[in-house]
Amino acid sequence: MANPSEILLQLKNVSVSYGGVKALNKVNLYLDEGEVVVLMGPNGAGKSTILRAIFGLAPLHSGHILWHERIINPIPHQMVVLGVSFVPQGRRVFTRLNIEENLELGAILTNNKLEIQRRKEEIMDIFPVLRHKRRNLATALSGGEQQMLAIGRGLMANPQILLLDEPSLGLSPKMVKEVFAKINEINTRHKTAIMIVEHNIKSALAIANRAYILDKGEMIYTEKNIDIHNPILEKVFLGKI
Repeated sequence: MANPSEILLQLKNVSVSYGGVKALNKVNLYLDEGEVVVLMGPNGAGKSTILRAIFGLAPLHSGHILWHERIINPIPHQMVVLGVSFVPQGRRVFTRLNIEENLELGAILTNNKLEIQRRKEEIMDIFPVLRHKRRNLATALSGGEQQMLAIGRGLMANPQILLLDEPSLGLSPKMVKEVFAKINEINTRHKTAIMIVEHNIKSALAIANRAYILDKGEMIYTEKNIDIHNPILEKVFLGKI
Protein backbone atom coordinates (compact mmCIF):
# COMPACT_ATOMS: atom_id res chain seq x y z
CA MET A 1 0.00 0.00 0.00
CA ALA A 2 1.07 3.56 -0.61
CA ASN A 3 2.39 5.76 2.17
CA PRO A 4 0.08 8.69 3.07
CA SER A 5 2.33 11.17 1.26
CA GLU A 6 2.98 8.90 -1.70
CA ILE A 7 1.23 9.42 -5.04
CA LEU A 8 -0.20 6.18 -6.39
CA LEU A 9 0.02 6.99 -10.10
CA GLN A 10 1.49 9.96 -11.93
CA LEU A 11 1.97 11.16 -15.51
CA LYS A 12 4.84 13.60 -16.06
CA ASN A 13 5.03 15.52 -19.35
CA VAL A 14 3.47 12.60 -21.23
CA SER A 15 3.09 12.95 -25.00
CA VAL A 16 1.53 10.34 -27.30
CA SER A 17 1.44 10.42 -31.11
CA TYR A 18 -0.54 8.38 -33.61
CA GLY A 19 0.92 8.39 -37.12
CA GLY A 20 2.58 11.74 -36.59
CA VAL A 21 -0.51 13.32 -35.02
CA LYS A 22 0.02 14.31 -31.40
CA ALA A 23 -2.83 12.94 -29.28
CA LEU A 24 -1.34 14.12 -25.97
CA ASN A 25 1.07 16.98 -25.46
CA LYS A 26 3.09 17.12 -22.22
CA VAL A 27 0.23 16.04 -19.96
CA ASN A 28 0.72 16.05 -16.19
CA LEU A 29 -1.71 14.45 -13.75
CA TYR A 30 -1.77 12.25 -10.68
CA LEU A 31 -4.06 9.87 -8.82
CA ASP A 32 -3.88 9.33 -5.08
CA GLU A 33 -4.93 6.21 -3.24
CA GLY A 34 -8.72 5.99 -2.89
CA GLU A 35 -9.46 8.99 -5.13
CA VAL A 36 -12.04 9.32 -7.89
CA VAL A 37 -10.72 11.50 -10.71
CA VAL A 38 -12.70 12.36 -13.83
CA LEU A 39 -11.19 13.29 -17.20
CA MET A 40 -13.40 15.62 -19.26
CA GLY A 41 -13.24 17.39 -22.59
CA PRO A 42 -14.69 17.30 -26.11
CA ASN A 43 -14.22 14.42 -28.53
CA GLY A 44 -10.61 14.07 -29.59
CA ALA A 45 -9.28 15.84 -26.49
CA GLY A 46 -7.07 12.88 -25.56
CA LYS A 47 -9.01 11.53 -22.58
CA SER A 48 -9.15 7.89 -23.66
CA THR A 49 -5.53 8.09 -24.80
CA ILE A 50 -4.52 8.84 -21.22
CA LEU A 51 -6.15 5.62 -19.99
CA ARG A 52 -4.60 3.65 -22.84
CA ALA A 53 -1.16 5.12 -22.10
CA ILE A 54 -1.44 4.22 -18.42
CA PHE A 55 -2.38 0.63 -19.30
CA GLY A 56 0.34 0.26 -21.93
CA LEU A 57 -1.90 0.34 -25.00
CA ALA A 58 -0.62 3.68 -26.32
CA PRO A 59 3.19 3.96 -26.45
CA LEU A 60 4.68 7.15 -25.06
CA HIS A 61 6.40 9.57 -27.42
CA SER A 62 7.97 11.30 -24.44
CA GLY A 63 7.49 11.77 -20.71
CA HIS A 64 7.13 9.26 -17.90
CA ILE A 65 4.50 7.26 -16.03
CA LEU A 66 5.25 6.65 -12.37
CA TRP A 67 3.80 3.96 -10.12
CA HIS A 68 4.36 4.63 -6.41
CA GLU A 69 6.84 7.32 -7.49
CA ARG A 70 8.92 4.92 -9.62
CA ILE A 71 9.13 5.21 -13.42
CA ILE A 72 7.55 2.25 -15.21
CA ASN A 73 7.17 1.10 -18.80
CA PRO A 74 3.50 0.07 -18.93
CA ILE A 75 2.70 -3.32 -20.46
CA PRO A 76 -0.93 -4.48 -20.10
CA HIS A 77 -0.44 -7.80 -18.29
CA GLN A 78 2.22 -6.27 -16.04
CA MET A 79 -0.12 -3.41 -15.16
CA VAL A 80 -2.70 -5.96 -14.04
CA VAL A 81 -0.08 -7.56 -11.81
CA LEU A 82 0.81 -4.15 -10.35
CA GLY A 83 -2.85 -3.48 -9.57
CA VAL A 84 -4.41 -1.61 -12.50
CA SER A 85 -7.57 -2.74 -14.34
CA PHE A 86 -8.87 -1.15 -17.52
CA VAL A 87 -12.53 -1.31 -18.59
CA PRO A 88 -12.70 0.05 -22.17
CA GLN A 89 -15.78 1.68 -23.62
CA GLY A 90 -18.37 -0.36 -25.48
CA ARG A 91 -19.40 -2.93 -22.83
CA ARG A 92 -16.92 -5.52 -24.08
CA VAL A 93 -18.09 -8.85 -22.71
CA PHE A 94 -17.72 -12.40 -24.00
CA THR A 95 -21.24 -12.94 -25.27
CA ARG A 96 -20.90 -16.72 -25.71
CA LEU A 97 -19.81 -17.20 -22.09
CA ASN A 98 -22.04 -16.95 -19.04
CA ILE A 99 -21.64 -14.34 -16.33
CA GLU A 100 -19.50 -16.46 -14.03
CA GLU A 101 -17.19 -17.43 -16.89
CA ASN A 102 -16.83 -13.76 -17.88
CA LEU A 103 -15.89 -12.86 -14.32
CA GLU A 104 -13.39 -15.70 -14.07
CA LEU A 105 -11.54 -14.37 -17.11
CA GLY A 106 -10.84 -11.21 -15.10
CA ALA A 107 -8.82 -13.34 -12.66
CA ILE A 108 -6.85 -15.20 -15.32
CA LEU A 109 -3.56 -14.35 -13.57
CA THR A 110 -4.82 -15.86 -10.30
CA ASN A 111 -4.36 -19.61 -9.72
CA ASN A 112 -6.08 -19.87 -6.33
CA LYS A 113 -9.60 -21.23 -6.96
CA LEU A 114 -10.82 -20.30 -3.49
CA GLU A 115 -9.65 -16.70 -3.98
CA ILE A 116 -11.35 -16.54 -7.40
CA GLN A 117 -14.59 -17.77 -5.84
CA ARG A 118 -14.29 -15.25 -3.01
CA ARG A 119 -13.83 -12.41 -5.49
CA LYS A 120 -16.80 -13.57 -7.58
CA GLU A 121 -19.04 -13.60 -4.52
CA GLU A 122 -17.82 -10.16 -3.49
CA ILE A 123 -18.56 -8.74 -6.93
CA MET A 124 -21.98 -10.34 -7.05
CA ASP A 125 -22.67 -8.68 -3.70
CA ILE A 126 -21.98 -5.34 -5.40
CA PHE A 127 -23.99 -6.29 -8.50
CA PRO A 128 -26.87 -8.52 -7.30
CA VAL A 129 -28.26 -8.80 -10.85
CA LEU A 130 -25.12 -10.73 -11.80
CA ARG A 131 -25.76 -13.24 -9.02
CA HIS A 132 -29.38 -13.67 -10.10
CA LYS A 133 -28.32 -14.30 -13.70
CA ARG A 134 -24.97 -15.95 -13.05
CA ARG A 135 -25.66 -18.89 -15.38
CA ASN A 136 -27.04 -16.74 -18.22
CA LEU A 137 -25.03 -15.99 -21.33
CA ALA A 138 -23.72 -12.44 -21.40
CA THR A 139 -25.50 -11.83 -24.71
CA ALA A 140 -28.85 -12.09 -22.86
CA LEU A 141 -28.03 -9.16 -20.57
CA SER A 142 -29.25 -5.61 -21.08
CA GLY A 143 -26.74 -2.90 -21.98
CA GLY A 144 -26.56 -1.71 -18.39
CA GLU A 145 -26.11 -5.23 -17.07
CA GLN A 146 -23.32 -5.84 -19.57
CA GLN A 147 -21.60 -2.68 -18.35
CA MET A 148 -21.86 -3.93 -14.77
CA LEU A 149 -20.40 -7.26 -15.88
CA ALA A 150 -17.51 -5.49 -17.63
CA ILE A 151 -16.77 -3.48 -14.47
CA GLY A 152 -17.10 -6.62 -12.35
CA ARG A 153 -14.63 -8.46 -14.57
CA GLY A 154 -12.19 -5.56 -14.11
CA LEU A 155 -12.57 -5.89 -10.34
CA MET A 156 -11.72 -9.60 -10.43
CA ALA A 157 -8.04 -8.64 -10.60
CA ASN A 158 -8.46 -6.96 -7.18
CA PRO A 159 -7.02 -3.67 -8.49
CA GLN A 160 -5.77 -0.64 -6.61
CA ILE A 161 -6.80 1.45 -9.64
CA LEU A 162 -9.80 1.01 -11.91
CA LEU A 163 -9.68 2.82 -15.27
CA LEU A 164 -13.16 3.35 -16.76
CA ASP A 165 -13.66 4.63 -20.30
CA GLU A 166 -17.17 6.05 -20.87
CA PRO A 167 -19.08 3.70 -18.54
CA SER A 168 -22.39 5.46 -19.30
CA LEU A 169 -22.08 5.21 -23.09
CA GLY A 170 -25.38 4.15 -24.68
CA LEU A 171 -27.21 3.65 -21.38
CA SER A 172 -30.61 4.98 -20.37
CA PRO A 173 -30.71 7.81 -17.77
CA LYS A 174 -32.01 5.36 -15.14
CA MET A 175 -29.21 2.89 -15.84
CA VAL A 176 -26.59 5.66 -15.88
CA LYS A 177 -27.68 6.61 -12.36
CA GLU A 178 -27.44 3.00 -11.22
CA VAL A 179 -24.02 2.41 -12.78
CA PHE A 180 -22.56 5.53 -11.18
CA ALA A 181 -24.04 4.55 -7.82
CA LYS A 182 -22.18 1.25 -8.15
CA ILE A 183 -18.94 2.98 -9.13
CA ASN A 184 -19.26 5.16 -6.03
CA GLU A 185 -19.93 2.07 -3.91
CA ILE A 186 -16.79 0.37 -5.26
CA ASN A 187 -14.74 3.41 -4.30
CA THR A 188 -16.20 3.88 -0.84
CA ARG A 189 -16.43 0.19 0.10
CA HIS A 190 -13.09 -1.01 -1.24
CA LYS A 191 -11.14 2.28 -1.36
CA THR A 192 -10.35 1.55 -5.01
CA ALA A 193 -8.87 4.56 -6.80
CA ILE A 194 -10.86 5.26 -9.95
CA MET A 195 -10.07 7.31 -13.05
CA ILE A 196 -13.07 7.91 -15.33
CA VAL A 197 -13.37 9.26 -18.84
CA GLU A 198 -16.95 10.45 -19.10
CA HIS A 199 -19.19 12.74 -21.15
CA ASN A 200 -22.00 12.60 -18.62
CA ILE A 201 -20.51 15.47 -16.65
CA LYS A 202 -23.18 15.75 -13.99
CA SER A 203 -22.99 12.07 -13.00
CA ALA A 204 -19.20 12.01 -13.02
CA LEU A 205 -18.71 15.17 -11.00
CA ALA A 206 -21.20 13.95 -8.39
CA ILE A 207 -18.74 11.25 -7.27
CA ALA A 208 -15.37 12.80 -8.22
CA ASN A 209 -12.78 14.22 -5.85
CA ARG A 210 -11.02 16.06 -8.66
CA ALA A 211 -11.45 16.80 -12.35
CA TYR A 212 -9.04 17.31 -15.21
CA ILE A 213 -10.18 19.07 -18.37
CA LEU A 214 -8.40 18.48 -21.67
CA ASP A 215 -8.67 20.07 -25.08
CA LYS A 216 -6.75 19.12 -28.24
CA GLY A 217 -4.42 16.83 -26.31
CA GLU A 218 -3.45 19.38 -23.68
CA MET A 219 -4.35 19.72 -20.02
CA ILE A 220 -6.02 23.08 -19.63
CA TYR A 221 -7.68 22.94 -16.23
CA THR A 222 -7.68 20.94 -13.00
CA GLU A 223 -9.71 21.54 -9.89
CA LYS A 224 -10.94 19.92 -6.70
CA ASN A 225 -14.71 19.64 -6.40
CA ILE A 226 -15.34 21.37 -9.72
CA ASP A 227 -18.93 22.55 -10.11
CA ILE A 228 -20.99 21.73 -13.19
CA HIS A 229 -21.72 25.45 -13.57
CA ASN A 230 -18.04 26.35 -13.79
CA PRO A 231 -17.68 28.59 -16.88
CA ILE A 232 -14.58 26.68 -18.01
CA LEU A 233 -16.81 23.73 -18.92
CA GLU A 234 -18.94 25.86 -21.22
CA LYS A 235 -15.87 27.35 -22.84
CA VAL A 236 -14.30 23.96 -23.52
CA PHE A 237 -17.36 22.06 -24.69
CA LEU A 238 -18.62 24.92 -26.86
CA GLY A 239 -15.20 25.46 -28.42
CA LYS A 240 -14.65 28.92 -26.98
CA ILE A 241 -11.03 28.26 -25.96
